Amino acid sequence: MRRLNTKRHFPLVLVLLLLALSAGQAQNTAAPTPDSAPTLSTKAPPVATLPSADRRVTLDVRVTDKSGALIRGLQEQDFTLLDDRNPQKLVAFQAVDSHAPAASDPPVEVILLIDAVNASFRSESYERDEVKKFLLQNGGKLAWPVRFIIFSEKGTKVQNGSSRDGNSLAALYDEYNVALRTSNLTNGGFWGATERIDLSLKALNSIVGYEKTRPGRKLLIWFSRGWPMLSSTRTQLTSKEEEGFFKSVVAASTELRQAHIALYSIDPVGVGTNVMRNSYYEDFLRGVKSPSKVLPGNLGLQVLAVQSGGRVFTSSNDLAAVIAGCVADADAYYILSFDSLPADQADEYHALQVMVAKPGMTARTRTGYYDQR
Repeated sequence: MRRLNTKRHFPLVLVLLLLALSAGQAQNTAAPTPDSAPTLSTKAPPVATLPSADRRVTLDVRVTDKSGALIRGLQEQDFTLLDDRNPQKLVAFQAVDSHAPAASDPPVEVILLIDAVNASFRSESYERDEVKKFLLQNGGKLAWPVRFIIFSEKGTKVQNGSSRDGNSLAALYDEYNVALRTSNLTNGGFWGATERIDLSLKALNSIVGYEKTRPGRKLLIWFSRGWPMLSSTRTQLTSKEEEGFFKSVVAASTELRQAHIALYSIDPVGVGTNVMRNSYYEDFLRGVKSPSKVLPGNLGLQVLAVQSGGRVFTSSNDLAAVIAGCVADADAYYILSFDSLPADQADEYHALQVMVAKPGMTARTRTGYYDQR
């Protein structure tokens, strides 16, 4: 299993924690071979940095009917792509269907991220049982290659290689010793919460940096209640800190898009918990257009998930079925590409929307991107 570079530190103010998305030094490593037998490694993959401007924007679009069933067989003329409400000309279109695979289809990989930093003691056992239940369905024959990432206070480890053998993955999962967070993080109040943010954003940064070196589409399923949002600390931010925080938001959005990652947030203990707390993230879903509008909640796990084109699950009695539902996003989807125009300013936010010219159909994809000059 590979260990990612997530060195800990204790900042003096919250904003310095959140700048972790753009921190770190790159380290070279050979990429693991897809579909190889799961093995363990401790070599660190590269850490993400902001990419140079790229005019091409590519979206993975999932279309469903009113009942939630996948819609196959649509053509390019069935779609209208809006960038800040302005229709865009598509420069590339591809329909991907697992029932009729083509040589040009991009590879797909499912990543199951076990979060021990933001976990609760009562969720770990249930989560483990449900993940194994998913892996062992259909006799352990998985539709797509799957691998684990284990995120704990000791670091972030990435399984070396992915596999469609659910039985071997379940056995490997039994070998992982996922230590839950210390009492300092559990009961440490504000500073315990800020350390969890620090560790979580550094882990996300390292994971995305690594995935950018790998081809294809990735469904990153993160089992967690998410890290604290601490939006009551808004008044503590100076103008300089707002600028740095905004750059972290831009980096997170851009890196997830260019790494071709759809992020899914699954709360293992959502059933019976506070409904208002489960929906709190919805206050931060709108894209941030300037440093003066930034809030800590804009970097919440659930917020990043929705904005990446993934989904958020906060309550379910059948976690294995929820995982299968996330994975089903790879069964049939459409790839739409367009070339954005040069921005009037750096880090210019653009809202995205995809419309389908057929009644009762809904398209889900990422909700926006940051354009450059």
